Amino acid sequence: MDYLASERSIQRRADPRTILPECQSILVLGYRYPAPPENKSDGDPFYSGRIAAYARGRDYHLVLPEMMETLVEKLQSRLGRTFSYRYYTDTGPILERELAQRAGLGWIGKNTCLIHPQYGSYLLLAEILLGVELEKDPPFETDQCGSCTRCIQACPTGCILPDRTLDAGHCISYLTIEHKGSLPPELTPAMGDHVFGCDICQQVCPWNEKAARKTISGKEDGLESLTVDLKEELKLDAQGFNRKYKDTALMRTRRSRYLRNVLVAMENSGFTDEKLEMIKKIKDDGDDLIMEQAGRIVEKWE
Repeated sequence: MDYLASERSIQRRADPRTILPECQSILVLGYRYPAPPENKSDGDPFYSGRIAAYARGRDYHLVLPEMMETLVEKLQSRLGRTFSYRYYTDTGPILERELAQRAGLGWIGKNTCLIHPQYGSYLLLAEILLGVELEKDPPFETDQCGSCTRCIQACPTGCILPDRTLDAGHCISYLTIEHKGSLPPELTPAMGDHVFGCDICQQVCPWNEKAARKTISGKEDGLESLTVDLKEELKLDAQGFNRKYKDTALMRTRRSRYLRNVLVAMENSGFTDEKLEMIKKIKDDGDDLIMEQAGRIVEKWE
């Protein structure tokens, strides 16, 4: 991703003191979220879309900062002093996985995720830069992937490379969430029914088969289900989308990219006359990205 490769970004990631000059320690945190269910949906397979497991519940960008603030307050109370600090969770120029490995949380697997030997890879990572020196934990130095290549073999788009790097431009998670323009037609068939993110490389990982499950937040807010009814999603206007997905991770895509993904999932599950009529109708939506994706499908199916 280009924004990660800028000179300023590289400099800041290389030295945390460019972010917090007083930084003496970094506290690295891993928070477990529930794995996706084995059976993705009991709904109509022609109209079912899939959402990545981390998106269940309130957006972790809202949940984890509250927890980190509380943690810092407790640490300051225990040490009997105040100190400067900054925290991030996937929001700042921090080498999260590398710091997590150096802090002893696990190793970076072949699927490029950090894998904890007890909790697997369904982890949200967060970091607190502290203006106080703490005792260091030993790094996690062993690679426990062994000869396993399940994640590489299972990836529908082949984005996981043998050298433990990932081609973001072919990753379903990147395509559905970060990619802002039209989706490459040669990749959309491999996206299947994914409308937000992808868990395949984690689902096939043996380390996740025995990992404990833990939720990041209750079901009183946010998403409760990891599947959506594509017919209902296609009916969402801007206000409806914002109202339904307020305070969830899905706000990242906004309505435009999300409905683009919904249209791809509808196409991938097969033709029906009902679908064609629905897609014809949204082809005049007014949003360029949605209209372009809908137009491609109509042109193909008519």
